[in-house]
Amino acid sequence: MNNLKNITTFYFVGIGGIGMSALARYFKMQGKAVFGYDKTSTDLTDELVAEGIPVTFKDEISELQSEVKVKHNVLIVYTPAIPKNNTILNYFISEEFQIVKRAQLLGEVSKNTLCLAVAGTHGKTTTSAILGHLLAACNMPVTAFLGGIAENYNSNFIYKGSEITVVEADEFDRSFLQLRPDISCVTSMDADHLDIYGDASEIENAFTTFAELVDKKENVLIKIGLPLNGMTVAVQETADYEAQNVRVKDGAYLFELKTPNEVIKDITFNLPGHHNLTNAIMAMGMALLAGAPVSCLKNAIASFKGVKRRFSYKIKTDKLVLIDDYAHHPTEIDALHQAVEEMYPNNRKQIVFQPHLFTRTRDFAEGFARSLSQFDEVVLLDIYPAREEAIEGITSEWLLNQIDSQHKILVSKSDLAEVLSQSDCRVKLLVGAGDIGAEVNKLTQKFKDEA
Repeated sequence: MNNLKNITTFYFVGIGGIGMSALARYFKMQGKAVFGYDKTSTDLTDELVAEGIPVTFKDEISELQSEVKVKHNVLIVYTPAIPKNNTILNYFISEEFQIVKRAQLLGEVSKNTLCLAVAGTHGKTTTSAILGHLLAACNMPVTAFLGGIAENYNSNFIYKGSEITVVEADEFDRSFLQLRPDISCVTSMDADHLDIYGDASEIENAFTTFAELVDKKENVLIKIGLPLNGMTVAVQETADYEAQNVRVKDGAYLFELKTPNEVIKDITFNLPGHHNLTNAIMAMGMALLAGAPVSCLKNAIASFKGVKRRFSYKIKTDKLVLIDDYAHHPTEIDALHQAVEEMYPNNRKQIVFQPHLFTRTRDFAEGFARSLSQFDEVVLLDIYPAREEAIEGITSEWLLNQIDSQHKILVSKSDLAEVLSQSDCRVKLLVGAGDIGAEVNKLTQKFKDEA
């Protein structure tokens, strides 16, 4: 790749993606010309347009700007999610433009900085958002590229300087091996993306390689129990970084953090669930390693408001608790259940789940059935295909038949509001990584209007 300083124009194929849009914002802020294509308009692409980044939604060469077609000092960025028959991307390939994957560009941007990389099949986005917030709140010169919208900033991009970079190290198609982190963590390592890796042992091999990218073992934080070398992180288990004396008060955690060097007392953290508490410890440990002062970290962690679609409270009243979450793997649904059980032990709970990808539904059907069966009522939507073609026999109805529940139903999105209204469950969860997020705002408004 040519020196990025020489690139004057960036074109993002798939600019509406959460990781792509953060990079687009970064280069726009650097004074570069930034353009992009995506197949559908979303709130995020609307924001990019409002920020001065032109976005086209037609996959046609005629839509390309003249500044892009000059080719000189132009860099094309794409993600593996873009179909191989995409007209715009194929034009750039045939015309021999300089083209890179998003992960390569992220590696290039973070190369000459103190790079803090957050890896894991679950927990990446929340952990990196907490970490970015901690460093920003402590006035450290950080740029954070996030895989979700941090509530404190209403953005997937935090900028307070360019000496430190926080990145999500994505295991999809081994992207994270493009990075050269100085400090890293692994939040979890479940089987996922089996369509790419083939089997769980290949995933473990990739994470092992990732953990070894950092020279010093003390600069790698690992969730306890994972077969990787590094400093261990746990909640109320003996570990190098350990949350101790954990209690819940007014819907928040109070705890002490034992590190290899000290015990930090009286920490408040507002996100529910032991998985989130583990994420918080990971982020605090990495922030300490990056030089953040303890005195500042305590206030910063208490002020973290969360990430959109990660246990996001949409409504919280005596009659109704409506929660929106991105969970799309059985382990994540288990973590959700643990969190709502801890916060609302005496209330009935209804989950609405939109399975994401046919391959994932097929590969983890048994796990999905078990994790969903823990809820009092289960509502399934059709599988969201994303990048995939349908697989014969793999449907939401097939999954529904495996769920052990007296109260389970498959519905269309148009019937969702009625089904939710008829349920007497106080706690309702809208869950999935597909387009269920678009339904959340409609349902939230409906319930608020009825209140």
